[in-house]
Amino acid sequence: MSEKIKLRWNGHACFDVEDLETGKKLIIDPFIEGNPSSKIMKEDVKTDVVVVTHGHSDHVGSAPFICKQNNAPLVTMVELAWILSEKNDGLKVHDLNFGGSAEVAGIKITAVPAMHSSSYEGLYAGNPGGMILDFGGVRIYHAGDTGLFKDMELIGSAYRPDIALLPIGGHYTMSPQDAAKAVTLINPHIAIPMHYNTFPPITQDPKIFKNLVEINSRTKVIIPAIGEEITLDSVKLHSH
Repeated sequence: MSEKIKLRWNGHACFDVEDLETGKKLIIDPFIEGNPSSKIMKEDVKTDVVVVTHGHSDHVGSAPFICKQNNAPLVTMVELAWILSEKNDGLKVHDLNFGGSAEVAGIKITAVPAMHSSSYEGLYAGNPGGMILDFGGVRIYHAGDTGLFKDMELIGSAYRPDIALLPIGGHYTMSPQDAAKAVTLINPHIAIPMHYNTFPPITQDPKIFKNLVEINSRTKVIIPAIGEEITLDSVKLHSH
């Protein structure tokens, strides 16, 4: 059980997370090459597992390259896992569907629903998902790309995430207003906005999200700068 993690936002929906007790690392939705907001290079990523929420290119990103470079498995939705394994010889995959889990490097990863679409290079890539990243002492809900939906309340009650990573860009996903409503359904200790300001259609002010959340709930909002590292302690999280 890890009591402390380090989380870094790499722009768009890409985060890397390190378990500070075991040293194991995870990266999710690694849209790095082609991401105008990314400050890292795909060649520099060191990780034990790669997670992808759905088939769009701004989420799959550099996942196959990073997996091969690190000899790391890919955890993603089942149809997308099949497509990527067929296109990338030697790629190790864990092909999840909703409610299914894989444990890699001591991290339990569970697929949950998202309201969106999913395709990859013109192919139907199955259902989009969110992912619960369970480090033992700290649980993170990465919502993927999604609209607001009532079952976020069930995700919150079933998995009790400490941290929710939520898209706020509008146009393709929730707006700041809908994402703030999602926080009241999920009820995490901390909410972090993502998937905004990468491209003109998803330009947003995250302070709108922060203000709405903190008016209507007890959840704390953290707005990280791209590349900023945040250390989170489960004892402090659970004392709130």
